[in-house]
Amino acid sequence: MIDGLAVVLFQPKFAQNVGAAARACANMGCGELVLVAPRDWDLERALPMATAKGEPVLRAARVVADLDEALAGFAHVYGTTARTGGWRKGLLAPRAAAGRAVAQCRGGARVALLFGPEDRGLTNTETEVCGQLVTIPTAEASSLNLAQAVLLLLYECLLADQDAPRGDPREPAAHNLATHAEQELLFAAMREALLAIGVLKDQNTDYWMLPVRRFVQRTPLRRAEFNMLMGVCRQVRWVAGRAGLLEPGEPGEGGDGADGNRG
Repeated sequence: MIDGLAVVLFQPKFAQNVGAAARACANMGCGELVLVAPRDWDLERALPMATAKGEPVLRAARVVADLDEALAGFAHVYGTTARTGGWRKGLLAPRAAAGRAVAQCRGGARVALLFGPEDRGLTNTETEVCGQLVTIPTAEASSLNLAQAVLLLLYECLLADQDAPRGDPREPAAHNLATHAEQELLFAAMREALLAIGVLKDQNTDYWMLPVRRFVQRTPLRRAEFNMLMGVCRQVRWVAGRAGLLEPGEPGEGGDGADGNRG
């Protein structure tokens, strides 16, 4: 098994595909499956597709209500997409993504491979929370069956795990890494700080925050660095408030933003 690696299925439409994905997990050494708000979920319909090998993975699958809950404990999230362009930049091929993901798992980090629903895939809102995006090259029809996509990506992870040299981890210990939930708090704080000093404008801020997100997520974010950056964001808003750049009553305006965190 590849410790720390999980498959997260966001709003899967068909129970049979979930069962087949569980079998793929068992085939390729991924023991953790998370289902986010599955539609028309029926364990009994999923079990035949999981087969006896995938049944333990399927029965142990965690079912959660939303994406925030599903991803909260992970340090790295790889989202899958068949669409390119626009918001979907810097796409990785499965082999490159697998190499990075396995190295992160080897260092003790928890890594999620996120797959969207069969009928529409991940939207821009959902890909926004991913540190990296992965696309599987195809000859013609760009979209794959959900279980096929899970199998292909996990196959590359299995190969990367088998080929990786054994030795000391190259990543920081997992307990020192900021989780996905903490990273989301940081990005919200950075967004407010950049808005306060005019680096970002009020229009389409999520799009313009994407390069900032990708930059921060490119390397493992330690919890000490997370705390430092949160402090910087608070200070920026405090200074912006003192300079009159914030509307009255906004957090950080006047003396309230100092909040005892001025160093």
